[in-house]
Amino acid sequence: MKKVLETDSVLLEFGLRKILTNIYIKLETGKIVGLLGRNGAGKSCLMKITYGSLSCTSKSVRLNKKPFLYAFKQPERLQYLPQFHFIPAQLKVKRVFSDFDLAFDAFLQVFPDFKNKYTTKMKDLSGGQRRLIEVYMITKSQTDFVLLDEPFSHIMPLHVEKMIQILQEEKKEKGFLITDHMYRDIIKCSDWIYVLKDGQTYMSRDKDDLNKLGYLR
Repeated sequence: MKKVLETDSVLLEFGLRKILTNIYIKLETGKIVGLLGRNGAGKSCLMKITYGSLSCTSKSVRLNKKPFLYAFKQPERLQYLPQFHFIPAQLKVKRVFSDFDLAFDAFLQVFPDFKNKYTTKMKDLSGGQRRLIEVYMITKSQTDFVLLDEPFSHIMPLHVEKMIQILQEEKKEKGFLITDHMYRDIIKCSDWIYVLKDGQTYMSRDKDDLNKLGYLR
């Protein structure tokens, strides 16, 4: 059964400055949705509002037409990847895979260059390696929807390509919202795209739409 997550009626203000004013995003299981926008447009804020970790003046978040509040307390429904490293640096890779109940051998089949990293602490990995493991953990989580904030940043191009393949596989059972400055990768993997501009969201389906919205200029 298809599941739908919607966010709208968002008003986010910082002092006299309105950050988000006219928002609508719709996620569906079986789809990858991209979210693009300039620096400071409010992309991360919108994700946090949907996740329930950022307060705002008003919002409406609905799961299958019913109010969906405090999503961060319901990981089986929604998982969120923040921009920053969220897995404790002192944990070893094997502990991370155990905590997330994921098989390291399956990970190695896709990323064989991690063969000798099983007992390595997260802090001793490169920034890109650490980020890749975090993206993999959240993407493979047992949940209905996933919000990914800058998942491709600092990851080598080959690993990005492989993660896109994993996303395409995982979307059979989940819905994704992804934002990243690597817009070509977002375009490549998304079924449709929202552009966040001047506090509003606009639907975009191709590069022509992105040009019209001034995103690619």
